[in-house]
Amino acid sequence: MNLLQKIKKYIPEGIWKFGAGVKKSYYKWQYLRGKRPKVTAETSKAFARREREDFFTKYCVGQGLDIGFGGDLIVSNAKGYDFEHGDAQFLNNIQDETYDFVYSSHTLEHLDDVVTALKNWYRVVKKNGYLILYIPHRDLYEKKQTLPSQFNDGHKHFFLLDKDEEPDTFGILPLITRTLNCHEIIYAKECSEGHTITDPLLHSNGEYSIEVVIKKINN
Repeated sequence: MNLLQKIKKYIPEGIWKFGAGVKKSYYKWQYLRGKRPKVTAETSKAFARREREDFFTKYCVGQGLDIGFGGDLIVSNAKGYDFEHGDAQFLNNIQDETYDFVYSSHTLEHLDDVVTALKNWYRVVKKNGYLILYIPHRDLYEKKQTLPSQFNDGHKHFFLLDKDEEPDTFGILPLITRTLNCHEIIYAKECSEGHTITDPLLHSNGEYSIEVVIKKINN
């Protein structure tokens, strides 16, 4: 149990939710005024590796959308999209096939309906464009098999690369296969550069993610 979870344990749920709502409204007001701070998070951790792999020149060309960017924008030619802009699960304010690439880092696990989210993220990608997913690897990050997460109480799902495991874990590759039409998986891999902490009671370091690049192909 992390510090936030310990504090939450002693605060009535109604008061906690009210305070969280007030905080979210305040930040939304600030961020829409252009005052979202630049942060260093999971996307920044992967920068050096991706640069060595020519990731940016292959998959981040044109106009992009970074869903759930949290102030850690993948590239300058991407538009950040976070809670102040709308609901990441639906992207109701974005038309079909708007972006050359859509990227999301450590956001899918926070959403109620991952199938709906993936369909809408893919919907706004142009033909021959890319949907890029970067999600926490269950065994590298959570280091347990069932919810709740001990490190982030906002996590609603866990992910592995290639297999579903009830009750809480999606295999991202089977999920993509049964959810998206007309796609080509360019690659899907475990990313663990700099990961050395394997103690299940300690928060991991380095990369602890799955990275998937999906190309939207013509019908």
